[in-house]
Amino acid sequence: MGDPTLWAHLALAIVGGAIRVGTPFLFVSLGECLTEKSGRVNLGLEGVLVFSAMAGFGGAWATGSPWLGVLLAGASGAALALLHGLLCSLPRASDIATGIALMLLGAGLAFYLGKPLIQPQAPQIPALPLGAWSDSAQVQSALAVNALFPIGLALAALLAWGFTNTRFGLVLRMAGDSTDAARALGYSVNRVRIAATTAGGFIAGLGGASLSLHYPGSWNEGLSSGQGLIAVALVIFARWRPLACLGAALLFGGAGAIGPALQSVGLSGGYHHLFNAVPYVLTLAILVATCSPRRALKGAPVELTLSR
Repeated sequence: MGDPTLWAHLALAIVGGAIRVGTPFLFVSLGECLTEKSGRVNLGLEGVLVFSAMAGFGGAWATGSPWLGVLLAGASGAALALLHGLLCSLPRASDIATGIALMLLGAGLAFYLGKPLIQPQAPQIPALPLGAWSDSAQVQSALAVNALFPIGLALAALLAWGFTNTRFGLVLRMAGDSTDAARALGYSVNRVRIAATTAGGFIAGLGGASLSLHYPGSWNEGLSSGQGLIAVALVIFARWRPLACLGAALLFGGAGAIGPALQSVGLSGGYHHLFNAVPYVLTLAILVATCSPRRALKGAPVELTLSR
């Protein structure tokens, strides 16, 4: 372990893995950030992620185009999120209960409709060869970046700018902070939240496409491993800031990449499996750190704290 080259390869593998593993986290957390800015929480993102991953894989397999699969994944995520938004707009409807029902619905539909897709292979989203400058196959593999990742970067910057510099961002934040103020200015809070939830579902659906069409690049029923639920903790950790969601996604992606990175440099001892639990340990740590109301409310849309 004293070999500097070994450490360099390990660091490179973790960086590359952070991007690969973190890309779905990025899209799902951005989608949830957009939703929660309007004053609504969507705990059904796990179902959205699984269903969109299945739909994207099936679309790419049927059409032969991974990008059509990506669009179908986004549309599928938007459709489920729209259902969530409509149901939450009903009198006395609970965001939490509806989100749990949506999670079960999305997962159930994905498992049922996706049975024929477990064996076939679909065309994959291309990787950007950022490591082409190196002769090392390990460097080239680590820096083969998901083509969706730059889109996620641009989307994070666009949301951060849009929340503070556009009329849409102002209305969205108003709906999340004060329904009375939004209504006083003539805006329909329900429409704003439905639109934000639907758009957030589309963005989260791109994360599902990243799972099934890039890494790991297949469809199976255990594909998401709870990433949709972890994304809710990511948004809290990022304090509802899109650019901070980017950093949080890369942090969780890097944590999830430690185990495979150790294997890639030949450290195949049994203990490396313990590192696969790091993202879940981080999630628990975030929940514990934010259990204090004083901390949890900092940066949160005010309407998320109300009993509706």
